[in-house]
Amino acid sequence: MLPDGNTKTILLLLAVVILTLRVCHGGRILIVPLEGSHWVNMDIMVKALHSQGHSVDVVRTNQSWYIKDDSPHYKTITVPVAEAFNHDFINPILKQIISIERGESSVMSFASLQVEMFSAMFNMHRIMCKMATVMFKDKDLMNSLKERNYDLVLTDPAWGAGILLAHALKLPLVYNVRWITSGEGHLAIAPSPLSYIPMTGTGLSDKMSFIQRVKNLLFYLIWQGQNGFLIAPQYQAVCHEFFGPDVRYNDLLQGADLWLMRADFVFEFPRPTMPNVVYIGGFQCKPSEPLPEHLEDFVQSSGEHGVILMSLGTFVNELPADMTNEIAAAFAKLPQKVIWRHKGDRPTTLGNNTLVVDWMPQNDLLGHPKIKLFVAHGGTNGIQEAIYHGVPVVGLPVFFDQYDNLLRLKERGGAKILTLATVDKGNNFLEAVQEVLNKPSYRANMQRLSRLHRDQPMKPLDTALFWIEFVMRHKGAAHLRTEAYRLPWYSYYSVDVVLFFLATVAVITFLPLVFFLLINARPRRGEKRKTNKK
Repeated sequence: MLPDGNTKTILLLLAVVILTLRVCHGGRILIVPLEGSHWVNMDIMVKALHSQGHSVDVVRTNQSWYIKDDSPHYKTITVPVAEAFNHDFINPILKQIISIERGESSVMSFASLQVEMFSAMFNMHRIMCKMATVMFKDKDLMNSLKERNYDLVLTDPAWGAGILLAHALKLPLVYNVRWITSGEGHLAIAPSPLSYIPMTGTGLSDKMSFIQRVKNLLFYLIWQGQNGFLIAPQYQAVCHEFFGPDVRYNDLLQGADLWLMRADFVFEFPRPTMPNVVYIGGFQCKPSEPLPEHLEDFVQSSGEHGVILMSLGTFVNELPADMTNEIAAAFAKLPQKVIWRHKGDRPTTLGNNTLVVDWMPQNDLLGHPKIKLFVAHGGTNGIQEAIYHGVPVVGLPVFFDQYDNLLRLKERGGAKILTLATVDKGNNFLEAVQEVLNKPSYRANMQRLSRLHRDQPMKPLDTALFWIEFVMRHKGAAHLRTEAYRLPWYSYYSVDVVLFFLATVAVITFLPLVFFLLINARPRRGEKRKTNKK
């Protein structure tokens, strides 16, 4: 029976009341994101929070690269800055890194690469500290933020502005994290034995020989040195200026209530973790949606051979011309169709089977049954989407964690890696693509990883939303947070306890000997008289 007019009106009013209550009971969340690909996945979380009825404000700069000023899902708080982390900042660095990596492999090239990375990191965090300083000096802005009564700060701790802002506003702090200012996130909060936990940049797995463990230790020292001398002091200076000398930046970093880790143990090597680390790897992944008509027509035209995707992510728009020509020539020799996200000059060797685009719906394409292979740079987002859809990968890592990400797939049999130094040598690229296309084990292994990733009680995004709302309901998550970060290093490693036991053993062992020597050293009475008579 169809409802009459009065019933419809009542149902409509009831729906309005329910929606109003939902909005009224929503929280207020302040988000301090990172730019580039980090914003791409943070934006997905912003939309999900908005759909749950939460009010979201996003801090951005007036030179923002990806974060738009107008959105139905959030309101922006714009901070005026003279410098920002954007294409103007990253492009010269990438060109220099590519130039170094294409050169001869040597100690000098390794040193040059490290110097370039150190310089880039120093300058990025210098820019962030200036942004934080601008915010804290703007009394009207800070008073406005305090008056909004936020429930928590959600930030990407790959830079520290959000960490400092949460402390200034005295708010619970939640991380959307894989990287922190000092390196991989786990290193700051969880026990991390270097015997089987590889450092970023080593290109090592969790199975290391003695020489590889030596290399791992050296990289750990490099990371610690970079943080101790180049990064942490910049943030500590901001803490000292605005919070006083007793506030330590490292304590603020380690003291977050919740770490939403953009990884899972289908992708990551097994390792120790902590109660307030929640794994949401692949939260941005979802079933594919229908493609735009022109892309669907192109994909269907591939017939039984299928399609290859190539994208180097948000940071890398183009490779050197000779390299892109080599890649294009290799694609032209294949029976597959190719969709290539490329913004540089059109390669002169491009074949009729290759479609060059400025942008593509990567997740939707990876989920299409015609896709046979993904040529990728190894960014976390793309790797996790490839795992979700079970598509094998040929990797062309450029910088930072990309080689290490691809290595995790290679170790599980789902990827083959080429370095920038070898991709345009001989037929290396063509042979790598043909191997992954023609060897069934690559696809079978990626399909297995896809099944493992999907086989969990809650979707990763739903898990993230639950825990964010958990922190809001309980005004933090102190019961999950270890107090280890408050301990000095000698207490954390029980150096003082070991020294106490060694001192106790030394006293027990040597005290009787000392007494014995003292007693024997005193002359006896008979001997003393005899000496006097003489």
